[in-house]
Amino acid sequence: MSIRNVAVIGAGTMGAGIAQICAQAGWNTSLYDAFPDGLQRGMERIDAFWDKGITRGKTSLEQKVEWQKNLHAVSDMAQAVGNADLVIEAVPELPELKQKVFEEIDKYAPSHAVLGTNTSSLSIADIAKATTRPEQVIGMHFFNPVPIMKLLELVRHDSTSEATIDLAQSAGEAMGKTTILVKDIPGFATSRLGVVLGNEAIRMLADGVASAKDIDTAMVLGYKHPMGPLALTDLVGLDVRRDILRNLQASFDDDAYAPHPLLDRLVEQGRLGKKSGKGIYDWSKGSPEETSMD
Repeated sequence: MSIRNVAVIGAGTMGAGIAQICAQAGWNTSLYDAFPDGLQRGMERIDAFWDKGITRGKTSLEQKVEWQKNLHAVSDMAQAVGNADLVIEAVPELPELKQKVFEEIDKYAPSHAVLGTNTSSLSIADIAKATTRPEQVIGMHFFNPVPIMKLLELVRHDSTSEATIDLAQSAGEAMGKTTILVKDIPGFATSRLGVVLGNEAIRMLADGVASAKDIDTAMVLGYKHPMGPLALTDLVGLDVRRDILRNLQASFDDDAYAPHPLLDRLVEQGRLGKKSGKGIYDWSKGSPEETSMD
């Protein structure tokens, strides 16, 4: 099956990024969000990214015009998914919310449509149970910033068909991604490793082992990570990282995955990272600057 029409559900940081690369791949792309303000912000984020690319000479105005023709803001779920060949869900990491969204997607999407979820840690099988087509449900875990990061982690559950996997792999290739295929195990491959490293870095920060900048520099220069674990936590979102850790803690019944109290405290203070302007670092001036944990 070829892909012509794609729907992305959720216009947050991840959803907007996914919709952007779908439009760039040449697909007719509908970006849906239940909240009008969120949908507008998502479209503005995409537009700003394209403008930045033009300013830096990496893309042209002509390319932006073509991509814009492929992208549509849609505020009605039935309209968004009604003719979709591929639907990619990117709503917050809440099991009940994702299941509710997938029930609605399943109701309106064509019978042939493949349904992908951008979850970074939740059970794909549990999400698939909310549909009448579990064999067409697959995890499609993108990484932030979506237009730049090259990895797409595909997650198969026991009922996922080979046809669904093939289409997801082809879609990833068309979006310029390298795909890996992993089993439906809590945290998959990437999140399980990433959040543990980030949580330990937060523990080191709380214990006064070193500053946030020095902890990050250690991993960038010592282990060739493109970004330190604390800056990455800010980029992903402290609330997202906390939710993933809690899911792993519950799934494995293992307190080794418990979010560090400093992470909990920062989230409760509304310090969610770059998206809120402040997290482990202060992002108010655009680039991360050291800030107090008090």
